[in-house]
Amino acid sequence: MLSLRIDGELLDRLRSHAAKRGMSVQDYVVRTLIREDFDERFKTAVDETERFYGAADRTADGDEAAGPAAASPRDHVRPSAGIA
Repeated sequence: MLSLRIDGELLDRLRSHAAKRGMSVQDYVVRTLIREDFDERFKTAVDETERFYGAADRTADGDEAAGPAAASPRDHVRPSAGIA
């Protein structure tokens, strides 16, 4: 269970955003929290993966090694893409 105390202005804004999506304020807030949590976990996972593989992509003199990771630009999809 989660209980929040918010002011009237914020509640009105939340109602407006929720209504645009045909949702209750409670459902809107929960979905927003879930999306933000997913975004943060996804970013952390990407950062850890880059740190792990980034060390393998460097040569002894610090230059980027030739290979798929070095040859292509970073091509990330926004973690919230597809989550309404």
